[in-house]
Parts: sequence; C-alpha cells; structure tokens
Amino acid sequence: MRYNILMRLDRLLANSGLGTRSQVRDKISKGSVLVNGAVITDASFHVSENDSIIYDGEPINCQTKLYYLLDKPDGVLTAMEDKRLPCVADYIPSELMSKKLSPVGRLDYHTSGLLIITNDGELSHRLQSPKYEVPKIYLATFRGLAWTEEEIATVAKGFTIRDKGYAEQIAPADLKVIESSEDGFSQALLTLHEGKTHEVRRIFANFNKEVTALRRIELAGIKISRELDSCGTFRPLDESELKLLFAATGMT
Repeated sequence: MRYNILMRLDRLLANSGLGTRSQVRDKISKGSVLVNGAVITDASFHVSENDSIIYDGEPINCQTKLYYLLDKPDGVLTAMEDKRLPCVADYIPSELMSKKLSPVGRLDYHTSGLLIITNDGELSHRLQSPKYEVPKIYLATFRGLAWTEEEIATVAKGFTIRDKGYAEQIAPADLKVIESSEDGFSQALLTLHEGKTHEVRRIFANFNKEVTALRRIELAGIKISRELDSCGTFRPLDESELKLLFAATGMT
C-alpha cells in the first residue's frame, strides 16, 4: 500500500537504501535520476512514493512503509539481532536490513507461525495495544486430560491466574478442541485478544495441560497454513492482507 506523501528526492532515495544522503545527492547532481521520465538534478525536488523513479538506469521501489509476513520457525528468537541464537533477522533479505524493519510483538522461542515484520511504527503499536483487541489464533498441541465444558467456559469468561505468585487477570478467550487422540496428545485452537508473555502455555498449565507444540496460524484475519512446511517463508503482505490489518486497528 502506498501513500501520496511528498518528501525530498534525496531523502526518499536514501530511505530506500540506495546510499547515504551525500551519495544519492551526487547521483542526482550528475543527472542519474529520472522522475516520471524527466531528469532531475535538484536534490530538494519533492516526490512521492507514487512517482516513477529511475535511479542509475534502474526503476526502484521507493515505498517507505514496508509490510512483510514471516512464518517463524520453532527455535528462532523474535529479535533483529542476537549473538548466540538464530533470530528473525536471519530470514530477512540483506537488501532490506537498512529499512528499519522490526517484528510486531513477539512469538516465544519455541512458538512457530505468523509474525508481522514492518517499519510502520503506528501500525505496530496498534497491533500490540490491548485497546484494539486484535484477534490472534494459536494451534496448540497438548497432553493431559481432555478439556471439560466447565473449563472451556472459564476460559471464555476470563479468570484470575496466580502462577507467578500474584493474582493476574487473563482476558476472555475462545477455546475449541479440534482433535483428541489415544496417544495422549490432543490439539485445540485458542483465540486471544491480548498478548501476555507465555499466555497460551500458562492458560493450558492452569488446567493441568502441557503444551508440547504451539503455532500462531492467524492474526487480524490473516491466515497461514497449520502445517510446518511453510516455516521460514518471508514475503510481502498483499493488498487484501493490509486491509485486514488496517481495519483491525482502525487505520485508513
């Protein structure tokens, strides 16, 4: 999605990762930049992301707000840098590393699935804010006794948890058991509207059920496969997915 916001040509080019401001100014002054077919030598010339820009003979994508989806694998840290462990930055192409991208919220180290990567600070804030109650659906594989109707009703109403030595309120959530197996492992879908640390595992543990695998499969209506074969996929969000995100957060 593009926005018709005017900015200086040198700033837009630098923001697009084509070099420092001084480097792109040098290119501009030498006549190496065309805007809508015309050579522009003035670095202060104002352009928008919607303009056609040729830089050194190549058309460029000057979109400054970027939106991607990463299907985070298990065993990957939700961080842009870590000296010891694999992190989400390892799945982002090198040419995008200057774009100030960062993950929205976090998925636990041993949780796979849908993670939004963007440099849109306002969208990131709103997706994480409890005010907007953005729905997130997790597929949990667990072992323990089957969920009872009473337990599911308790989760649906919200409850107080004391697993950290003090009382903490867990917001209402929707739990649906989708598979029970004889080997002791079952699966359930849990829809949350908040994002407390380790919340899914803590909810299950409160009812004496151990989550053995966890995968986020949906956020704000954006869906990915329940299977693990797409783990590691990094791709731009399409227009329909962006509309879902903006609708969920009240952005236009």
